[in-house]
Amino acid sequence: MVAVADDSRTKNVNGIGGIGSYAAIGDSFTEGVGDPGPDGAYVGWADRFAVLLADRVPEHSFRYANLAVRGRLLDQIVAEQVPRAKALAPDLVSFCAGGNDIIRPGSDPDDVAERFERAVAELTGAVGTVMVTTGFDTRGVPVLRHLRGKVATYTAHVRAIADRYGCPVLDLWSLRSVQDRRAWDDDRLHLSPEGHTRVALRAAQVLGLPAPADPDQPWPPLPPRGTLEVRRDDVQWAREYLAPWIGRRLRGVSSGDDIEAKRPDLLPL
Repeated sequence: MVAVADDSRTKNVNGIGGIGSYAAIGDSFTEGVGDPGPDGAYVGWADRFAVLLADRVPEHSFRYANLAVRGRLLDQIVAEQVPRAKALAPDLVSFCAGGNDIIRPGSDPDDVAERFERAVAELTGAVGTVMVTTGFDTRGVPVLRHLRGKVATYTAHVRAIADRYGCPVLDLWSLRSVQDRRAWDDDRLHLSPEGHTRVALRAAQVLGLPAPADPDQPWPPLPPRGTLEVRRDDVQWAREYLAPWIGRRLRGVSSGDDIEAKRPDLLPL
């Protein structure tokens, strides 16, 4: 009998010891942008989550692939990454896609959700378990605040799709700790290393793993910031990050052009 989707903290998929392989598909969020490692390559929540999964099985037996590429739209992910994930046929796939579609002017979250559901149906027939991911609550994100209604609509669709296909849900909308600005990179569009860490911990909880820390642990208090300091930071951010982001959109250029998946095969950790 297929389990109903549940983002509770006691979800257990295939028994913890049953997850011996994991493939992550998605865009910059799953690739790990905002969380550079010692060698400059991005780490990110999926890599950190994979380590937590690997800790539950015999040493060197766990295999992991990360197929995500920054800037990818849903149809690109479905065309490029879903077939690869099906061919790898891991015990677990995390599927986070559609965010870049939703933030585009004129996009329809209902239409994006229909295409997302077709991909979920395709994946669930070929791999062990598919964990789907909701959107973040964008009320505190300057560029995306006005899109909160669209993101919420898409998130509701994702949860309904998860119910229909028995998928565990990594619910980022309810993860309050990432509402803190320290959970975000300087570009305000991608998570910081600590933000990625908290998402990885939440993913572990969704699958019933004993997380080593609480992802919703309160942040230490911050000293108050004056209006002039906030305004100065906003101007610097707009010059350094917002203007180039808008420029890429106008030119039809993606940050993921000429970028390939960082871990295209199921390899031991």
